[in-house]
Amino acid sequence: MKTYSYDLRERVVRACDAGTHSRQALAQLFGVSTAWIRRLLQRRRETGSFAAKPRGGGPATKMTPERCTRLLGLVSEQPDATLAELHGRLGVAVHRSTLARTLVRLGWTVKKKSCGRPNRIAPTSAISAPAGGAEPAASIRTASSSSMRSGRTRP
Repeated sequence: MKTYSYDLRERVVRACDAGTHSRQALAQLFGVSTAWIRRLLQRRRETGSFAAKPRGGGPATKMTPERCTRLLGLVSEQPDATLAELHGRLGVAVHRSTLARTLVRLGWTVKKKSCGRPNRIAPTSAISAPAGGAEPAASIRTASSSSMRSGRTRP
């Protein structure tokens, strides 16, 4: 939620100090709640200021600049590495989604090509498994493949 501007706070405090209207009327006039006006005046009484409190920062990121540099080095060495592989090589206790968000923030995108439905007109690839229900080769991924590409455009 956005904080109210200092200008609005100042106008509400001046109107309250003038005492010409009730808090309910001022709340309707300025489009705020009576509870907000009460807290604003209470803050001015206690601290001498009615400025907005500083917003909380949240927890610090686990991806320090050094870890980001190391992650970029790993991606540069092997651009087609999956997030799971990068997570294992990085050796840091962060979630894979944290790595994905970090890569996006650093300008890298994940190109993912999933296995889709076959073409209606003609098959897209020949069936490689022999008759009799033999399993396909274990080294071939059938679900999806991904690679890392820089999101930056080249000049």
